[in-house]
Amino acid sequence: MRVLTRFATGFAGIITLVYAAAPLAEEAAGAKPDPARGHQIASTVCVACHGADGNSTVPANPILAGQVGDYIATQLANFKSGARPSPIMQGMAASLTPDDMKSLGAWFSSQQHMPMVARDKAAALRGQQIWRAGIKATGVPACAGCHGASGLGIPAEFPRLSGQYPDLTYGWLKAFAAGTRPNAVMGPIAQRLTDAEMKAVAEYAAGVR
Repeated sequence: MRVLTRFATGFAGIITLVYAAAPLAEEAAGAKPDPARGHQIASTVCVACHGADGNSTVPANPILAGQVGDYIATQLANFKSGARPSPIMQGMAASLTPDDMKSLGAWFSSQQHMPMVARDKAAALRGQQIWRAGIKATGVPACAGCHGASGLGIPAEFPRLSGQYPDLTYGWLKAFAAGTRPNAVMGPIAQRLTDAEMKAVAEYAAGVR
């Protein structure tokens, strides 16, 4: 068990978050990355869904270019073990070794992320407020506390959300809130967000710089 203590930005108090790391994820985190090997795997296994350089052109598939490398490796390990359910990704990750996962993370993290802009200005402005200061009334911490002011993430636990498709970010928040994607950190936070607030955060994250 690991205990993560973070100060919630925008209001006084300390949030203590306890979560267990999957063994495969820990093994992947200790592996040595080889970007050339990662490129080789990406060009044969990942390209169809995530694009040649990780800039997916299909909103249903996450953009991986510029994503935190260690986070990618951890998620691949979670897909392989079943800790993060996904029939498609579990099959894709089944043959990957921890070295492969780390190498894929290194390759994708080194790729240039194509910029994106928010589609709904009003929602993005509301999302900006939540991102920077949280929601004091409902105990929602600022997104920037974990994902960074510019949404670039914090290795290896918190992913980059900047420039991600808003529908995907919204879908992830919904899954965290419903418990279909179990996460001891994001579950309690997402449950305190309204549907409109989730959409606002996702909209702002898409265009944050």
